[in-house]
Amino acid sequence: MRLLGIDYGRKRLGLAVSDEEGVLASPLAPYVRSRSQEEEIAFLHALVEERSVGTIVIGLPLNMDGSEGEMAEEVLEFAAQIRAKIGVPVTTIDERLTSVEAERALIEGGISRRKRKGLRDSLAAVLILQAHLDRLRRERS
Repeated sequence: MRLLGIDYGRKRLGLAVSDEEGVLASPLAPYVRSRSQEEEIAFLHALVEERSVGTIVIGLPLNMDGSEGEMAEEVLEFAAQIRAKIGVPVTTIDERLTSVEAERALIEGGISRRKRKGLRDSLAAVLILQAHLDRLRRERS
């Protein structure tokens, strides 16, 4: 069973998918959020079907003190809508600083500022999903 990782943003959704064994996360092209909510859900539903996704993992942007702010509330509402309309389990994982970590890795990799924009979202989704996969593996051991 594959897992889908999402880095939620108001302009784009960074996306990543695991292998069937749930060991390794790989990036997908980011989804530009210029469409209606129904189209977004339809896109994600098609992706879940196409990739045989059994669980969706969404990064929860908590404040540095661990509290939930406005963006975290948006993510929780988004997760609830996906859960209700797509019908697969949806979980959230603390994603503090994943976008910063992704940006730093891209800069260190010599990626130009122009190319970093889309890559940052996908890499953040990979980091979110990989952290979840690693936690599941540790719990099984």
